[in-house]
This record gives sequence, structure tokens and C-alpha cells, in this order.
Amino acid sequence: MEQGATQMKATRFLIGKHILAAWLLLLPCMSGVFADESINQLTESEKRSGWELLFDGTSLEGFKGYQQDTPGAGWQVIDGAIVRTEAAGDLLTKEMYDSFEIQLEYRISKAGNSGLMFHVSEDGKRPWYSGPEVQIIDNDAGKDGQKAGWLYQLYEPHEKKWVMRIEKAAGLPVKELVDATRPAGEWNHLYLRVTPGSSEVCLNGVSYYKFVVGNDDWNKRVAKSKFSKFEQFGKAGNGHLCFQDHGDEVAFRSIKVRRLPDGKLPRKPADGTLSLEAVPAFPGLAWEGWSPLSDDGKPVPPLRPLMITHANDGSGRRFIVEQSGLIYVIAKDGQKAKIFLDIRDITRPWKKANEEGLLGLAFHPRFSETGEFFVCYSPVNAPQSERISRFHVSAKDSRKADKNSEETVLQFDQPFPNHNGGSIAFGPDGFLYVGLGDGGSRNDPFDNAQNLGVLLGKILRIDIDRRGAETAYAIPLDNPFMNMDGVRPEIWAFGFRNPWQLTFDSQTGTLWMADVGQDLQEEINLVEKGGNYGWRRREGSYPFGNIPADLATIDPLWEYDHQVGKSITGGLVVRGSTIPELEGRYLYGDFVSGRLWALGVQDSYDPSTISNQLIPWNGLPIFGFGHDQDGAVYVLTSSNTGQGIYRIQQHKEKSASTGN
Repeated sequence: MEQGATQMKATRFLIGKHILAAWLLLLPCMSGVFADESINQLTESEKRSGWELLFDGTSLEGFKGYQQDTPGAGWQVIDGAIVRTEAAGDLLTKEMYDSFEIQLEYRISKAGNSGLMFHVSEDGKRPWYSGPEVQIIDNDAGKDGQKAGWLYQLYEPHEKKWVMRIEKAAGLPVKELVDATRPAGEWNHLYLRVTPGSSEVCLNGVSYYKFVVGNDDWNKRVAKSKFSKFEQFGKAGNGHLCFQDHGDEVAFRSIKVRRLPDGKLPRKPADGTLSLEAVPAFPGLAWEGWSPLSDDGKPVPPLRPLMITHANDGSGRRFIVEQSGLIYVIAKDGQKAKIFLDIRDITRPWKKANEEGLLGLAFHPRFSETGEFFVCYSPVNAPQSERISRFHVSAKDSRKADKNSEETVLQFDQPFPNHNGGSIAFGPDGFLYVGLGDGGSRNDPFDNAQNLGVLLGKILRIDIDRRGAETAYAIPLDNPFMNMDGVRPEIWAFGFRNPWQLTFDSQTGTLWMADVGQDLQEEINLVEKGGNYGWRRREGSYPFGNIPADLATIDPLWEYDHQVGKSITGGLVVRGSTIPELEGRYLYGDFVSGRLWALGVQDSYDPSTISNQLIPWNGLPIFGFGHDQDGAVYVLTSSNTGQGIYRIQQHKEKSASTGN
């Protein structure tokens, strides 16, 4: 895959002729190509985490026929794909696999039928006597009752109950069975993981189902299927991968496999470990208005700090955003966290299952003069909405905010209580940038991220120092979608799922943004003016969903898969730190896996120049990052004791970087 901020892939968005025309007008201004140059290539992250190509786009080396030493002549390499052109017999890998992952793209002909089998033994008359099959078929015209992505006669993809409930409440048509397939003639992306503990199938980025070969549920399903009469079915635990010749034309490309020895996670996509450590930043810190226990001795909800920043006013103060609706300030001596702003009474409280609350803070670039700052939060009086408000410091005490000074700058509804985004930051141009999620649920069911008529799934850019005719802000004249029918002029870039978080490189002015993925990929983007970052046509650099793609999108600078981590937490580009190893690097982490990395980039157009190194961390969920005016760098996590702020420093016993 080619990576970088200017690289393009094919995608489509159907949002009206005026919006389409607007997008087409932008294309001459954007570099990149329309040709898909990721075919039969590994990304840098894939190379470093153990993926291998099974097919190089030119040769069938590595493949054989069933009970044959060579592939049947009807399997041909055409335009970088393995194509079944005529009767050829089933196509097997020469290698055998026990615990593994495989991903590939397939294209099925109209009414065509094929399949991918695993743990195939050559002892039986047919490969499917031993190997379970993931069905590949034209769902519209195919004659088989088993649909694409189903594990033949064993597992079907059922929609999650919580998704069905909230989408029905939102007025969406609800189907119990999931169908993420693209039609005959279109390329589909198939992912299969098989391990003793947990196996999974995803089609076009959507998780279809999980299963465990040989457990009670599996055995019951096999007993009810046609495979019950085959003694070796699903018993091998090791075997060939098999592409089925069902008599129809089918094509395969970008076939990649990764072994998972003993069912364990793959190696981390990292170039060693930095000799750094994360230590409690403020030991014994007392939080005004909060303690681990209530007055009657019962535990209280933990503190959830999402970001730490400063006002660039020379005071040395650090400001902490706490999700319940508090902004704390820690003086330079670091002894006590005092309440700067308390809006808990107007902030919708976060719950275990949602992502609402106080989510973002940005100080006016001239805060010392204006006393203004901006927050993004979920208002309690308007469920399932987000609000960006302006506040001022108190005229009586500049060390505190005036809660009553609130002025709503922008408020918008979202259909579901997740994917709120909410990160805000001022750019070097003095404008306010806002990162918004797609509105929630799964699969972006309203297609908000590609709809330029709504704000969701976008990066916004607004001028808060001027006012519009009907808004508390103005639109910068060089915004990419100005004066276009049906298009929101606030939009700077689009195609995001759940941006968390956005940050500017203080030296270069580059906008970095981490976008939380769904079932397969997490990504880091360099955000360009007018750029389309793909969601929900793509997840990272991979196809997603059942809508064909035919317009340009920008690939991530970096991405990693869900065997590495499952929810990226965006960070910051370190500048002016006392730690030389971090200068110019982008810090980020993963909320679920509790891993912490430093990403270095010499050339954003050349992925081979990227380095990705681990930073030792305690494995706790990473909520956010930040820095102070003195250059200290912080990592934030939830804490029952109030000790959720860590500072990164040189390891006391500095040593050279180690390998994986």
C-alpha cells in the first residue's frame, strides 16, 4: 500500500448532484491518483506485525491443486488477480496453517459461487470433507441459500440486539441478518481469523460472527448440518487454505496471511522500545470537590481526565478536562487541583455504554487579552446533541471561569449517544477546528460521514472572532465548501467515524487526527483541506460496507489492526520537550490494549520513513494526552484514587532501544 496524506483511493458518496459537483471541483486541487496501487502490497504496519503476501500479483507460486502438485490450468493470473477462467479444480496453498489470519479481496461473477476453506486435509475425496467453508457467492442471483460470508450451514451474521433497538428507535429499517456484500463484479474484502480460543469472520470490514471450532456450540451446529457424516470435518486443527472451484468465474487478489503461534497475539508493529517511563505526575494530588470515597465511606465514580493543556499565558498552570463536566487547574507547584469551571449540572453524564460528557477544551489564542475559552460538551437539556460554547474568566477572580458567561456558539443533534468526537483546537491560522463523530451506532447507518449536508463525521473550521448573519461565528473565506448548494460551509474535511483527538504540530502547522475504527482497523491521519478520509466506504485503507466506491479518498498515514489494539486514542506532536527522543514524534495510544507509542515521520509521502516505537506503560486504558508550557508531556487514564495523570520522562537507567 502507498500511504501518506496525499494518497487517494476510489470511493463514492451519493449525496446529491450539487454536492457531487462540489467535490469534483476540488479534485484538480488535490494531489494523488485514482489507480488502486495497494493491490498485492503490504502496509508498513502489516510488514512489522507479521503479515505475509500469499500472492505477489504475478505468479501462482505457493499454490497447488487438491491432491495435485500444481494448480489446475484454469486458474490464471490476470491483471494482478488469480482468476478461475475454466474448469480447474480447487486451489490450495502449499503451506499448512493452524492458528492464523487471512485477508483477501474477491470478485464473484453474476450468479457465481465459490468459497474459502480452512484446515483442509488431502486425505478425503473432497476438500470440504474436512475443511469448513466461508461462503463466497453473488447474494442477488446466486442459487445457494447460504450467503456470502456465512460459515456454510453453521454460522450466519445476526445484527447485535442493542443496534437493532437504537436504530429502530431512530426510525431506521431494521434487519436481523447483516449483509455487507458488494454486488457481483465489485471487489469485496474478506477477513478470517482461526485460533483455538476465538475465531471470527468479517466481510467488508463488518464483523459477521465469532465461533470456536470444537466447542459445544460448534458441535451442535455441525450435528445439524450436512457435514455431520464426515468424520474429519473441522477436526484437523491444521491444514491447507483452499479456494473453491464451484464452476463459476471468481477472482482473488491482495491475499495476505499472518500466523498466530499457539493462538497468541501477533508481534507488535513497533521498531523497538524507547528508554522512557511514565511516572505519576502529581503524587498525592488533592482534587477540590472530589475524593475516592463519599461522606458515608462508599466509593465514588472514578475521575476520567480526557486532556491536559495550558492557556499559553506564561502562568505555568495546567488545565484538566474531566468528563463529568469539570475543568480543573493545577498550579505550577502541582499540589492541588482546583475547580476552574463546574458545568456538571448542565452536562449529560457519561455512562458505561456511551461517550457523552465534557469532551473538549480550547483556549483563545489571545487568552491573556480576551479571557475567552471554548468547550465542547453534551448538554443535559438536549439529549443526543453536542454543544460548543464560549466562556470567559470571572471578572472578580481571573483564576476561575464565569459559568454564567456561557454563549452557545454551535449546537447540533446526533442520532445516537456514541461517536461524539468533541475534540477542539485552535489552528495556527487562529480559527477553531472541531472534530465530530458520525453520530453513532454501527456502520454509520445514516451515512453522515459522507454527507456534506450535515456536520457529523467531519472536521469543522470556524472563525469565532467574527459573526455570521445567523450564527455566533463566521466562515473563513478559504474553507473548501463555501457557497455550494446543500453543503455546510463549516466543513474542512470529511469521512470520519469518531475522531479522538485532533492536534496541531506547533512547528509545521500540520493537523493530526486519530480516528477510532469499528471492527478491523485504527488509523492516524494528516488532515488536508477538503479531504475525504473514507468512512463509511473505507475503514483505514481497506474497503468497508456494501456501498461501491468510485471517488477519491485519502489513506491514513498509519494504521494498525484489532489484534494490536481496538480503540485508538489520539495524542500530540511533541515539541520543546526535555526528552530528545520524543522531539517531533506523534504520541498516541490504545484505549483497549493499553499500549503507548511514539510515531516518527521523516517523509509523509514515503511510508518506509516511518518509525513506530513503544513507550513502556502500565497497561491501563489511555484516555488522552497533553503537555504544559514547560514542555512536560502527560498521559491520562481513569483513576479511582485521583492518580490518573502520568508524566513521561527519561528512564532512570537510560539504555539503548531494544527489539520487539
